[in-house]
Amino acid sequence: MILIQNGRVVDPVTGADEVMDVLIKDSVIEETGHGLEADGAQIIDATGLVVAPGLVDVHVHFRDPGLTYKEDINTGAAAAARGGFTTVVCMANTKPVVDSIETLQYVQEKGETTGIHVLQAASVSKDLKGKELVDMDALAVAGAAGFTDDGIPIMDEKLLVTAMEKARDLDMPISLHEEDPLFIKQAGVHQGRVSKQLNYGGASRTAEDVMVARDCILALHTGAPVCIQHISSGNSVELVRTAKKLGADIHAEATPHHFTLTEDAVLKYGTLARMNPPLRTEEDRMKIIEGLKDGTIDMIVTDHAPHSTEEKEKPLGSAPSGITGLETSLGLGLLSLVEPGHLTLMELMACMSKKPAEFYRMIPGSITQDAPADIVIFGEKERWTVDHFASKASNSPFKGWELPGKVHYTICAGKIVYQG
Repeated sequence: MILIQNGRVVDPVTGADEVMDVLIKDSVIEETGHGLEADGAQIIDATGLVVAPGLVDVHVHFRDPGLTYKEDINTGAAAAARGGFTTVVCMANTKPVVDSIETLQYVQEKGETTGIHVLQAASVSKDLKGKELVDMDALAVAGAAGFTDDGIPIMDEKLLVTAMEKARDLDMPISLHEEDPLFIKQAGVHQGRVSKQLNYGGASRTAEDVMVARDCILALHTGAPVCIQHISSGNSVELVRTAKKLGADIHAEATPHHFTLTEDAVLKYGTLARMNPPLRTEEDRMKIIEGLKDGTIDMIVTDHAPHSTEEKEKPLGSAPSGITGLETSLGLGLLSLVEPGHLTLMELMACMSKKPAEFYRMIPGSITQDAPADIVIFGEKERWTVDHFASKASNSPFKGWELPGKVHYTICAGKIVYQG
C-alpha cells in the first residue's frame, strides 16, 4: 500500500482541485479523502506538490526494433517515467515497420516488462510506402492502439480514404504526418528569414497547410477520427478549427518545442533545433497556443525522437530531424503555457492526459476510488535543471534550461516507477 498525504489533487476527469489524501492498494486507488490512515502503508508526503493522473504521450519513437542504438523500449520507458508519463503510444516507423502482428507483438511483450503502459500504433501502409494498406482488421484485433505512417505523408488519396473509412468502422484513430514534399526544398528548418540567412532551402508552411486542408475535408467526408500530428503552422490551426466547426471528427497535436521555440532556435542550437515539421515563426507559435486555449488543438505530445550524438553532429543538411522530449514536456508546458497564463494547470493536465487518452480510446486516468493507480506527483513551481537524461539520447535544445515542474514520483499500476 502507498498513502499519498496532503497533495493537491488536480484531476481533469472529475474537475477536482483540492488538497486530499490518496490511498493506493495493489494496482488501484482504494480511497481518497482527508486524514486517511493505513497501517503498514508507504507514506508519501505530498505537501505542496501536485498529485495528478499519470501523463499520456500518444506520439513517441522508441526506435525498437531495429534502431536501438538511438533508444530502446526499456530506456524510452525510463525516460517516460522520469517525465511523469505512465502511458505512451509508439509510432510505427521502426525497422521492420510495425505493419505485421509479429512486430506489434514484439513491442507489446517487451513493453510489458517496463513498468509503464507501452502501446503501439501500426502503420497505415505496408513498409510505410504508401502503396498498400496493412491488414487493419487483424492489427486492431491484435491490440494496435491506432494507425499512422508518422514520418511520411500519405500522398495517395484513394488509399487514405480507404484507410479512413476502415478506421471509422473500427472506431480507431488514424494520425497523419502532414508535409507535402513538393513544398520542401530542404527539411527540418522553416522556409523563411532564418533559412535565407543560412542559405538553406527550408520547408514551407504550405507543405503542411495543403495536406491539412485535404485531410480535414477527407475527415469530414469519411467521418473517421483523424489526428493532425505535431501541428506547426498557424494556418493549419485555423483549418482544423474550421473543420471542427463543420462537424469533422478532427483532432490535433502540439509539441512543447513548437509552442516554446521559433525558427531562431536553429541559429542558437543548430541541428538540435532541426525537426519535421520545423520550428516556425513567433506568429505561428502564438497561433498554436491560441489553438490550445480554445480546444482546437486537443493534445500535447512530445514526438520524442532520440538520435545519437554522432548523427546530430552532422551538418544541418544531413543530420536527422527530431529531439528527445519526454523528460522536458511537463516543464515546458508549465513554463510556456501555465506560467504566462495561457492555460490553467487543470487545462494543461487535460491536454497531457485526459484528451490524448480519450482520442486513443483509453479510459482516461483519474484520482478516484477504484481507478487504476497511475499517478504523477510534481512540484508545479519547483525548478530543476535539464542536465541529464534517462533516455539513451540527449539531442535536446533544452539542455541547461531551468524548468518548473520537478517530478518527484511516477506511480504506474500502484508501483513507484520513478522517484526523483
